[in-house]
Formats: sequence, structure tokens, C-alpha cells
Amino acid sequence: MTEFLPQQTDASAARVLGGTSFVGRHREMAALEAALTETISGRGRMVMLAGAPGIGKTRTAQELVSHASNLGAQTFWGWCYEQEGSPPYWPWVQPIRSYIQRTDPKILGVQMGPGAADICEIIPELLDQLPDLEPPSSLEPELARFRLFESIATFLKNIAQNQSLVLVLDDLQWADQPSLLLLEFLARQVPDSKIMLVGTYRDVGVNRAHPLSNTLARLARSEAYHREELSGLESEHVGRLIKDVSGVEPSEDLIRAVFSHTEGNPFFTAEVMRLLAERWQTPGQSTDGPPGSSQDPLEVGSLGEMEIPQSVLEVIGQRLNRLSQECESILTTAAVIGRQFDFGLLAALSEAFGETQLLGLVDEALDAYLIQETTGQGDVYQFSHALVQQTLRERLSTSRRVRLHARIGETLEEQYGNRIGSHAAELAHHFSEAVSVLGPGKLVKYATLAGEAALASYAHEEAERFFTLGLEAKGLETNGPESAQDPAQDSEAAALLFGLGKTQSAAVHRSLAVVNLNRSFDYYAKVGDTANAVEVAGFPMMPGRGRVRVTHLIAKGLELAPPGSIAAGKLLSRYGWALGSELGDYQKSKEALDQALVIAQHHNDQNLEITTRSIATEVDLFHLRFPEVLENCDKVLEMAHRVNLPQAEVLAHINASMVSWTMGDYGRAQRHLDAAVPLAEKVRDNVLSAGVLFINAATAHHNGEWDRIRQLTDRGLAYVPTHPALLLARGLSEYDTGNLSAGDLFASRIIRGVESSRAADFEFAFAAYSIGIFSYMTGSTEGLETIKDAALKVLDSPSATPFSNYFARIGMAFWSILSDDASEMDKQYQALENAVVRTFAYVPVDRVQGILAARLGRLDQAISHFETAMEFLLQVNTRPTIAWTEYDYAEALLRRNGPGDRSQSEALIAHASSICAEMGMSLLQGRLATLQEEIESQPARAPIYPDGLTQREVEVLSLVAAGKTDREIAEELFIALRTVTTHVGNILNKIGAANRTEAASYATRQGLT
Repeated sequence: MTEFLPQQTDASAARVLGGTSFVGRHREMAALEAALTETISGRGRMVMLAGAPGIGKTRTAQELVSHASNLGAQTFWGWCYEQEGSPPYWPWVQPIRSYIQRTDPKILGVQMGPGAADICEIIPELLDQLPDLEPPSSLEPELARFRLFESIATFLKNIAQNQSLVLVLDDLQWADQPSLLLLEFLARQVPDSKIMLVGTYRDVGVNRAHPLSNTLARLARSEAYHREELSGLESEHVGRLIKDVSGVEPSEDLIRAVFSHTEGNPFFTAEVMRLLAERWQTPGQSTDGPPGSSQDPLEVGSLGEMEIPQSVLEVIGQRLNRLSQECESILTTAAVIGRQFDFGLLAALSEAFGETQLLGLVDEALDAYLIQETTGQGDVYQFSHALVQQTLRERLSTSRRVRLHARIGETLEEQYGNRIGSHAAELAHHFSEAVSVLGPGKLVKYATLAGEAALASYAHEEAERFFTLGLEAKGLETNGPESAQDPAQDSEAAALLFGLGKTQSAAVHRSLAVVNLNRSFDYYAKVGDTANAVEVAGFPMMPGRGRVRVTHLIAKGLELAPPGSIAAGKLLSRYGWALGSELGDYQKSKEALDQALVIAQHHNDQNLEITTRSIATEVDLFHLRFPEVLENCDKVLEMAHRVNLPQAEVLAHINASMVSWTMGDYGRAQRHLDAAVPLAEKVRDNVLSAGVLFINAATAHHNGEWDRIRQLTDRGLAYVPTHPALLLARGLSEYDTGNLSAGDLFASRIIRGVESSRAADFEFAFAAYSIGIFSYMTGSTEGLETIKDAALKVLDSPSATPFSNYFARIGMAFWSILSDDASEMDKQYQALENAVVRTFAYVPVDRVQGILAARLGRLDQAISHFETAMEFLLQVNTRPTIAWTEYDYAEALLRRNGPGDRSQSEALIAHASSICAEMGMSLLQGRLATLQEEIESQPARAPIYPDGLTQREVEVLSLVAAGKTDREIAEELFIALRTVTTHVGNILNKIGAANRTEAASYATRQGLT
């Protein structure tokens, strides 16, 4: 058994638990023990204990931990503290740090694996155990945080493999946002582990605006989640608690009197009884026995004369009044320090007392159960309950509280010395409270340091809070359009704005990030600080993401960077990326990248060269320059053995594989994939890993390996839940196999992705493309609005890249088909004539043009396109797409109904049906069966009807003339609704009718009714 919470000696145990036994809570403990049993069996659980202050949440969790320890489980415990400057992830850092310090380095290395380097970024002490750790490869902030979370989750799951783990996070209402996000992440990993997560929180004040509220809502979606709301103890349990505190059996009248005041709140009850006991022991009163005993000189009726406090804060206040003045004074100082306080710091702040006297005062507080020892942390003490600390703080005047914070901050500065950076959050807290007496100087200093430290640990929300705190102390606006007009007045403000811009670029405020980066840059440029200005301009925020533009900022940096310098080369490299992806200007992008390459080669900077070439492959891909992509990929891979930039190497393999796959060279694509997989695992870049998994899933689609696609996409979506290509691959596999509800689920995830304000051109384009394919497969029109809106956002953008335009165009083509909009179908057909790449991804351009031409009645053109598409598809043997194209081809032949068309159509249907039967493609199988029925319903020789109408079209027209709706026609003729819609469109085109009324008149005139 391993426990990582403060362990007390027998002598101090009563103090830690408040001097009371654990009473009541039979129902709650039964539920907790059942969850623990499930966890030990390998089905992890997430349990929340909620209730009012003092209701016994922590005490109940302690009892569970004790029970878990007796069963051989490991127990971790982390605390959250209110407004005390704890660093990010503090409730997680505490127990993990304790485990690290007590574990053999060899075991630790195995349990952490490659994630040790990530964990070291929030727990630097890990280097003492594992000194040979190499820094992890750099990633975008969001991806780096995901990797950190994944590393912690893997570590904890490894710990729990052989010995179950119970992890308690206490007082979650005070948790920082990054800690809550880590809790959500780990909770998703719990069900298939031997980990039990237990959280406690005050439900008072946790409203919709509280960060914990969103976390609780997300946690509640899991089947592994359970919530216990603790209420007051029943009167019989209150009686047991009174006996435990007083040592004497209480009378029923005393139980009722105390219960009526406390409503069964355990902490309130215990504090009331201690107060009564202290009053009874006051000199001058009888000492025959405690209140309520058989020897009590006070009758129960006189309890009212004792004025039992009406609130728990009041009773704590009255108990504090009974302490010596000196003891209350040092506790007041301790309450301003925080929930936990160090004896050394307390001594430094209590110069009026010698060490021996101060120890005596601490003992006085311990004996009163107001504080408790925390064994294993040196001379560190903790208030027995947050309410005790709260009461002490509230008794302070504002003036004294502010000055105490100032003294504490200045004393901590001296004590921390060269370790001050790792305690910046704590110092920022105290100096923020002391601004009115010390001014903003020290707050600004430590807010900047704390913000940078939070950024380094990917705690973006905390970083934003600290940088904002510093800027507000300097009187600068941080939000709203007016902030763009509010320049930095000095280097401190510029540094804070740079920090704020960096953290906003990683969070949800990317437009504000650009504003604040520009504000910082403008100050540095104004004062001639070229180095800092260039650093701001070169900050690696992904260009184009969320429709945020960074090109202008980089251009301003280039004006300052010394020509031909490495700094200029780095900016040119990023400038090329921004121009190519953000503005869609391929020519200027290549010029910038070429200049960067010249600088890299002149300075023999191979890192810059390989980075620039890697960017060039991306730009070439954005602009569908496939030969150039392959050429640059080859150069990157040739250099890779000399330069340790594995991310660039993985990206080159991915891009080369994707282009090879698109061009139908599946052997080359697979070779690059095989090389990329181990590299992606080494780099641990989730986006790159997801990209590798997508291409593998796309390859698996060729052979209808549906289960493998599900496995690959599950893994990829665990890395990047919103990855549009993975969602497309998964949706296709579900629809193809007839799992329509599952397919709809993945379609809805794509739609939700583009509803985000951070969606960029590519996300919109891919949404239009994916939902267009899905809708065509199912005949559904529910996604038409999404297709059109997403496609037009790209097609109407002057800066969209050809890559995005391609996907948006295909999506818009399907929209026109499903909307039966002849004018739009013709427009998209003409636009696709100029498509540079005609074989990309799942839907060849010629197949789409074939469908468009067929719907427009240009059947000879349609068949020509289908023949071209089939020639390519049969060459590369992507069988599901072959089957779908054969269906479209057969339908066009059937409509043309020329010599030999019927037999060819039947042959195509037969071949497609054999593929569907072999691969379980039930959705298409149904379409083919309907088409076959249509063939069989036609006579061997089609009669001649006016304007080239077919037999089936005449049948549909007669029912239109009879006033039938498309759905009624479909039911009467036993054909698909979409097929009816297609027929009606073809009829109107052939007979030149504008609507169904004119078609009905035509049918009457021609005698077709």
C-alpha cells in the first residue's frame, strides 16, 4: 500500500480529523465502497462529493481513503486552495511530486516512459530522479498541453496497473482552469483502468458561470460518473458526535437543542460542542461536568442563555475569542499566508515571539483543533478547515490585511532567493493584495514571471489571468476594440502584452492575440529595440487559423530585421507560410521561401533550411503543386539524417504519402506511411499522429476494411477529436455499412467543428466536402444549409488556397445536385472543368462531373466522365469507390436507354452488387436493388415518347399530373425518394416546363395521363 496524503502519528491523528470519529454516512459510504470495488476489478470510476461547507466532504473522502488503503490500494491526495497564488496544476503536482520523491528512478522511468519529459515541465524536481531527460520536441501550445495530459494519464494508469489507485482532489471549487481540464481528460481514461477519481466541492456558489460547472456537466456524460450530495447528519448521529467531542453521553434535550442550531452539519456541531465545553471550563463556573451530563449544573432550558451561535462562522469566531491574544495574532498572520503555512515564515513574520514561545502558541492552536500538522512536509501546518481561515481573514481590517500581504511578500522574496521564479504565482498573489501600499511595481514583476511560467506549463488560462493582472495594474485595457488604440507605455507593458498575445493565441482569443502582439511590437519598434520587435513578429502563431491574419505583423518585423541575417531568414520562412496559406499568394510565398533558403545556405543553418523546405511542402500542397511537394519532401528527407528535426521528417513523409495516394501511387504512399509511423510515435505530435492514422484509414477504405478504419479513426480522434479528415473517414465507413445513426453522429461532429469561431478556410471546405458526400450517399437534405454556407465562405474568399477551393467546389457541386438547382449544377460543372487534380481523395472529379451532367440531361457527356473515372479507379482498385461510381454510371446509362445501354447498366449493377455483398456495403446495396428493379420494370424495347422521355419518366409524369407528391410517387412506384426527385428534374428539363403545374398541362396535351 502506498499513500500520498499527510500521514499522522497516533498522537496527532485526532487533531487531523478534528478530534471526532466518523459517524453516519452509511448510504454514502456504501456507494463509495461499491465504486471502489468496481475500480479494483478494472472498471474505474469518477465520484464527486458535494455539499455545504463543513458538511463532511473531506472527512468522508478520508474514510474512503482509509478503506482503500486497507484493501491494498494506493492513495493520492491533492488540495485546491482559494486565492493563495498556487501554481497551475497544484492539486495534481502535490501527489505526483510526493510519488516521484519516494520511487526508485528505474521504476519511475518505466512508468513514465517518453512522457517523463512532458511531466518534468510542471514538476522540475523530476530531473533529480531522471537527470538524463531530454526536452520534449516543441509543439503548438494546444498540442503540447494535450501531450502533457496524455503523459500524466499514461503515468497514472501505469501506476495503477498492478495496484489500484484512488486519487482525491479536495475543494475543487477553487481549482484552476488547467487542473479542471486535466481532470476532464483523465476522467475519459478512467473507465478502462484501475483508477478511482474522487472530487469534493462546495455546491454553494457553483453556478453556470463558475468554471467547475462546465467541468461537472462534461463529467456527468460518462457512465463512470457518480455524484453524492452530502446533507446534515440525522439526530441520532449528531448525538454520537456530541458524545465523541464531549466524552459524555448527551441527553435527548441537548441533542435536540444542538441539532436545531446546526441542522446536523458535522463541523458546526463539533465546533458548538467545543465552544460549550470551553465555556463550561471557564473559571468561576461549576466544574461538575460538561453541559448535558448528569452532573451538568446547567439545565437544557438554560442553553438559550448561553447564546449558542447561529452560524458556523459565528461559532468559530467565538472560539477564536477564547484563545490567548498572542495565539489569535499568529493565527491571523497564518490565515493571510494561506491554508497551509510554514513555521519558518510564520516565525519571520512574528518577531515579537521567540521560537519557544511561538511553538507554544502553535500548540495552543493545535489543542483547540483549529490547525493540524502535515507530516512529511517539515514544519508545515494547515488550518483544520477552510472556514477557520476564512473567519480569521474576515476579522481583519482592510488596512491590516493589506500590510500583512506586503510583509509576507517581502519576506518570501528574501527566503526564496534564487528560487524566486518558481514561486512567482505566490508572490504575485501577495503583491496584488498589497498594491495600495506598495504600488504596482512588484505585482507587475511577479505577474510577468508567473504568466511566463504558466505559459511554459501550457496553463494558458492561468497565464492570461496573470498577464491581465499585470496590465490592469499598469492601467492598460486588455479586451475590446478600444485596446488596439492603447499603446504600451514602457518595456514592462510591452512584455506583458507579448505574454498576453502568446497565451491568447493558444486559447480562444486569437483575434485579440494579434492585437496585443502588434501593441507589443509597436512599442519595441518605436524605442529601437529591434531584437524584441523581431521576436514578437516571429512568434509562431499558426497563420490563417481562425481567419486571423498575421502576415502584416511578420512584414513589419522584416522591415526591422537586418537583411541577410538569421533573424530575417526565420521571418521570411514564416512569411512564406503566411502568404501561401493565409493570403493564397503562391508567387510571393515562393519568393519569400526562396530568400529564406538562400540565407539558410549562406549561414549553413541546416535547421532553418529544413524548416523552410518543410513549410514549402505545405505551401505547395495548399496550391495543389504535387510534383513540387514530392521534390521538397525528398530534399527534407535527404537532410533529415543530418538535422535532428523529426517533426519536419514526419511531415515530409505524410505529405509525400498523401500526394502519392492522391495520384494513385499506393505503393509509394505506403512506403512513406511505414516510415512515418515510428517517427510520429517518437515525436508524440498528436496532429502528425492523427495525419498518419488518417492516411492509413484512407488506404484501408480501398479494400473496405471497415473495422480497421474504426480502430484507426478511434485512435486518431483520441489525439485530435475535431480532425475533419478522420471524421470523414469514419463517417464514410459507417454510412457505407448501413450504420446511418453512427454516420450521422460523425457528420454532426464535423458540423459542430465549423460552427466554432476558430474555423479556417480548410475546415469550412472540408465540412462542405464531407457533408456533401454524406448527403449524396443517404439522399438526406438536412445538411444542405451547412454545405452551402461552408462552401461559400471559401469560394467567396479571395485568399482561399486552391486546396480549400477544391474541396469547397466538390461540396457545392453536391449541394446543387441535392437541391436540384440546374443553374448551379451547370456553374459547378464548368468550374470543375478546370480542376488541376482530378483524382483527389474519395471522389474523383470526373465522377462528380458525370453526376452533374446526368442530372442536366447531358447523358453522353456524363457517360464519358464516368468512363474516365472508372479507368482510373480500376487501375488503382479502390473498390468501394468503384462500386459507387458504377451505380452512378449505370443510372446514367439507364436514362439514356440507347442501344446496349440496358445490358451495360445491368453488368455494372451486377459488379457493384458483388463488391457490396463482399464488403457489407448495405447502403449502396439498397440503391443498386432499386435501380435493378427500375431496369426490370422497363420493357425490353422502350416505346418512343415525346421529347425523349423514358418509360419511367412517363410514369412519374402521370403521377405528377395526378397531383402526387414526390414521396407519394416513391411509395407508389417502390423507388427511392431521391430517384423520384431526379426524375422530376429530368422531366422538367426535357419538356421545358418551369414547374409541376406546367408539367401536368404538358402531360394532358400529350395524352400521357
